[in-house]
Amino acid sequence: MERKVTKQVKGFRTQDGAGVNLVRVLGNGTVDAYDPILMLDSFDSTNPDDYSAGFPLHPHRGIETISYVYRGFMTHRDSLGNEDTIGNGEVQWMTAGSGILHEEMLPASDRLLGVQLWLNLAAKDKMVHPAYHSVKNADIQEIELEHGMLRLLAGRYSGHQGYVAKYLPLDYYDVHLEPDGTVEIPVDSDRSVMIFTLLGDAYVGGELVKEKTAAKLGNGDKVVLRATSAPSQILFISSRKLDEPVAWGGPIVMNTRKELNQAFEDLRKGTFLRSKIEY
Repeated sequence: MERKVTKQVKGFRTQDGAGVNLVRVLGNGTVDAYDPILMLDSFDSTNPDDYSAGFPLHPHRGIETISYVYRGFMTHRDSLGNEDTIGNGEVQWMTAGSGILHEEMLPASDRLLGVQLWLNLAAKDKMVHPAYHSVKNADIQEIELEHGMLRLLAGRYSGHQGYVAKYLPLDYYDVHLEPDGTVEIPVDSDRSVMIFTLLGDAYVGGELVKEKTAAKLGNGDKVVLRATSAPSQILFISSRKLDEPVAWGGPIVMNTRKELNQAFEDLRKGTFLRSKIEY
């Protein structure tokens, strides 16, 4: 059975970090529908003044952040001592777990284009050891489709294996379709599936989804994507739904208000980081 669109969320322009202009698509109001994806921010600018202030050092607990920079660059630095730059098609996957401080800086480029997801961690994994991993272009397979190409950012696709995360693995694809091109993607019936139209409009299950829009899909065992008369670039995300309570305060996402209050108390006391390298 083909999955159909059950909900669409169009992004709105806002600022975050030290003054980064972005399009916020998913957030506090979409938690239940898009579980386990908490947040989706989209970046698309040819003006470095829109983003060069970056995201200075800030804390996270209870989530993973997944940044896909299709054009441009992002430099990550954290309290574990990691420092790394991704760009032009690469991914960074940060597990905040029990607590991490990190910064993300965005050097000037001809165009910054990409997204950041916040992926919820299950209650049993909220306080795991923090970690950082980058998926470089050499590790991303580009799979030829009849009417385009699929970049396997994470997970599995049609016998191909990409990066598999430790806690809540995603099948994460960047699908490029030629004008009027189509692709049928098989998916397990028990998975939570969404798409995001990064560039161009597209038909998803026969319904038009405009650019910079997240669409949640209903039940079924396949997803059919079709470009309009122009090319489309569509991010496809399939995961296991957590179906757990969410207590969200700024950069921290836990399961209860008590846990959330404890995290902010740890920040005040200087006991937030369980694992760190001072710098």
